[in-house]
Amino acid sequence: MDSPNEQKTDGALDEAKGKVKQAAGDLTDDASLHAEGQQDEAKGKLKQAAGDARKALDDLT
Repeated sequence: MDSPNEQKTDGALDEAKGKVKQAAGDLTDDASLHAEGQQDEAKGKLKQAAGDARKALDDLT
């Protein structure tokens, strides 16, 4: 399993990728690309939150 820092980094990359896809979808009027970007961004935010939670748990031990 990835370390909390790796999860946060992966999450930040997914979030950035999602924002780029959303912008590309907007520029090309591609609703499915925009929606895919929203999913990627949400997945990235969840990964970052999971990394924060794991780090908090690690700090308790």
